[in-house]
Amino acid sequence: MTVEDWLLDSDPALRWQVMRDLTGASEADVGAERARVASEGWGARLLALQAPNGQWGGGTLFPVWTSTAWTLMLLYHFGLDPASTQARHAVALVRENSRWEHDGQPFFSGEVEPCINGRTVAIGTYFGEDVGAIVDRLVDEQVADGGWNCEQENGSTRGSFHSTICVLEGLLEYERAAGGSPAVTAARERGEAYLLDRRLLRRLSTGEVIEPSWRLRRRRAGLRRRRRRRSRRSRSTSRGVLRVTADQTSASMGVRSSGRRSGRIRRKRTACRHRLP
Repeated sequence: MTVEDWLLDSDPALRWQVMRDLTGASEADVGAERARVASEGWGARLLALQAPNGQWGGGTLFPVWTSTAWTLMLLYHFGLDPASTQARHAVALVRENSRWEHDGQPFFSGEVEPCINGRTVAIGTYFGEDVGAIVDRLVDEQVADGGWNCEQENGSTRGSFHSTICVLEGLLEYERAAGGSPAVTAARERGEAYLLDRRLLRRLSTGEVIEPSWRLRRRRAGLRRRRRRRSRRSRSTSRGVLRVTADQTSASMGVRSSGRRSGRIRRKRTACRHRLP
């Protein structure tokens, strides 16, 4: 069994993405497989677990991993067709009933933390909800280094990797669907530069770190400087070793570093001459 065969022998939530990205299947076949997410497998099971009040797991953000926000993120990644009857029904229940634990805000109005709001933008955009107000808030909350941080209310002025990644995923989804705006695009690009500057973006195909050209040039220049310093130290050390070796050799032969014989050797030779007949 090949890797593709193994992946295809799975749930519709995975199978349609494998067909799209790996097997070269037609759009019609991919669409037909994707449509099964709403009625079969993991997607259908999650939809069936939604309570009449629109919640999953008894809450909006809590308990973590099983509540409404997390379940909607799973359905988003599964590729549940937002135009399907099941998706429209589920999202309508959330819109009408789900409230954030923080202060009872409606789900698609967002919360206060950028990481939560970034996810909400991705979910809302994907399922066709109006999340423009959250996007505007995120653009205004970007910190000076280009990132976002959920501790800004506590005085933090530095970006957080986790918060920034969550926000960028939401902004990118928003731009793809709604076209974005110059302000949104500029904020996203600054956020990407924040991660690039810290070598946190890698190529999906190889895992290779993606570096901005200016940073790559600086790293290469630094490497050249380190090589020159090592070369100079090596030459200096070599001269020292040769000097020490020469001194040691001279001492073992009874010769001073200036080339004169030591007194000890001269005395021995004098004594030897006196004993000669």
